[in-house]
Amino acid sequence: MAESANEGSLPRLPHLSDATLRDSAHMGGVEFGPKDATVIAELLVKTGIDLVEVGMVSGPGSKDADLVLATHEAIGPERSMTLVVVRDREQVKKALDEAERLGVRHIMYSIPTSEQHAKLKLGSPSAKFLNVLARSAISQAKERGFHVTFSGEDGARTPKERLVPYVTAGFEAGADRFRLAETVAYLSPWQMEEVISDLTAIDGSEIEIHSHNMLGMAVANSLAAVRAGAQWISATVGGIGERGGNAPLAELLTSLRVIHGDTRFDLTHLTELSRVALRGAGLGSAFQSGPTTPHAFAYELPGQLSNPEAYETLPAELVGNTRELRVRTRLTPALVKWALAGSGIDVDVEAFTAWLIERQERNGAPVLDQEAVRKAAIDFQAA
Repeated sequence: MAESANEGSLPRLPHLSDATLRDSAHMGGVEFGPKDATVIAELLVKTGIDLVEVGMVSGPGSKDADLVLATHEAIGPERSMTLVVVRDREQVKKALDEAERLGVRHIMYSIPTSEQHAKLKLGSPSAKFLNVLARSAISQAKERGFHVTFSGEDGARTPKERLVPYVTAGFEAGADRFRLAETVAYLSPWQMEEVISDLTAIDGSEIEIHSHNMLGMAVANSLAAVRAGAQWISATVGGIGERGGNAPLAELLTSLRVIHGDTRFDLTHLTELSRVALRGAGLGSAFQSGPTTPHAFAYELPGQLSNPEAYETLPAELVGNTRELRVRTRLTPALVKWALAGSGIDVDVEAFTAWLIERQERNGAPVLDQEAVRKAAIDFQAA
């Protein structure tokens, strides 16, 4: 890694990973196709980004398979990384089987660490259970030859006495890197420095920061993390990502250039990247990250719609915004059931979901909000 002679407060210049082709999957109504993935991945590599994070695998038949394969074709599997969901040992085995089938070499385990998220997604808030699960998942992946990054999903809200033993256990199990996910924007830059310092003090640790931008501090927190010893920053083009978005790549790279004299990156591709990514996402050139955008409180996962307090730093209403469903093809019976709750519309949810998925495919997958799902249910009743 290049050492900087000009960066002032940074002990070293960071590696960069970009999560545009992964975090966008959690952004209501936003989906990229293989053609988008090819162009975006190639431009990111030309810019000088070290790793392109693409897709998500939780088991066999991954919906993001074509996206992952297109990225591999464009830039090679060594320059890409795919998120693998962790829920239990057997599910991890099936997910790793799928990752191997797709030719993935770098994985990033998504493991919820805060008590709130662990209870919601793992069924238990137990720190002991969390550590055992992480050790098991990491060991399985290393035995298969994967490069393993493991996350602390909602790590920014995870107390030190819970987070540090978890990260220590992960590195003892053979993990290559740890990603602190500020899933729910929660820290100031000076608080971020303190949290990261606790992690970089762990023997053999390599730390990455993945910060969300609901409070508008994702870039500042990312730079603060590097100042405290983090070696990697995760960003996205245009700040694309769930809720208020992520650390926007252009702002991050220009900050590194202007403030810290970092000339490693070719910034000439950034405008084209933004145009391609925002157009592919269907967001238009006016998209901005932050809590007042139409996408800040838009969800397409039933768990997020049913448990928004687990994902929101502040409620939508506080900034005059609203919470909404936005979905294209990621329809599930649970999502449809949420959309119809309180409407008085009585349909067979399973049958209606299958009918609606078929109609979406036939019509080019327009964005659906709650009102559109309810109108479709009325059409289904009349069909």
